[in-house]
Amino acid sequence: MRVIAKKTLREFWSRHNDCEAALKTWYHEAETSKWKTPSDIKNEFPSASFLQGNRIIFNIKGNHYRLVVKINYDYGIVWIRFIGTHKQYDKIDAKTI
Repeated sequence: MRVIAKKTLREFWSRHNDCEAALKTWYHEAETSKWKTPSDIKNEFPSASFLQGNRIIFNIKGNHYRLVVKINYDYGIVWIRFIGTHKQYDKIDAKTI
């Protein structure tokens, strides 16, 4: 998969360095995967939550942080839409972000 944009993750872990390893691991897993369906993701990330519009919520670092992405399965692209704490996550609409 092509993940857009790693810069978002780097900027986040520069402020929250306790999640750097977890975000790098997620990025590597996503980048080397060939997800074609939500089931493919669920097999790798059982705690992932799926929303309308091909949006997925990943729990990062033991659910300390939330990562919201949007996926185009046909083109193999993952767009990072949000990364933040639970408090920050509670202030967004993950279905539209």
